[in-house]
Amino acid sequence: MPHFTLEYSGNLDARVDMGKVVEMVRKAAVESGIFPLGGIRVRAVRCEHYAIADGSADLGFLAMVLRLGEGRDLATRKKAGEHIFKTLSAYLDPVFANGKFALSFDMQINDKETSWKRNNIHDALKAEVING
Repeated sequence: MPHFTLEYSGNLDARVDMGKVVEMVRKAAVESGIFPLGGIRVRAVRCEHYAIADGSADLGFLAMVLRLGEGRDLATRKKAGEHIFKTLSAYLDPVFANGKFALSFDMQINDKETSWKRNNIHDALKAEVING
């Protein structure tokens, strides 16, 4: 149940291809080896209205939150998180080099007692593997 939500300042649209960012985060999550493929969700939400620091229009941000289910130890979560953050951060190096920018990534664990899900994607992917 790894769900990545990327909120970003609208002024990044001219500097960053968010379609590529979303796909890169998805691939990095797969590469981490700890998330079931059928559960990975990555979405980017453009923030039209925002205020950063001193209010300058040229300041930008991307804040990524990962919500995941219980069951992975801290070392495993940290290793995966570091890989995903490093991949995203490297892609955004030009944004840092050409302006004032803030990047953050937080991981949140959902309490299984208060998290409900319904998903048939896992079974569909397994069937595709079996049936070709």
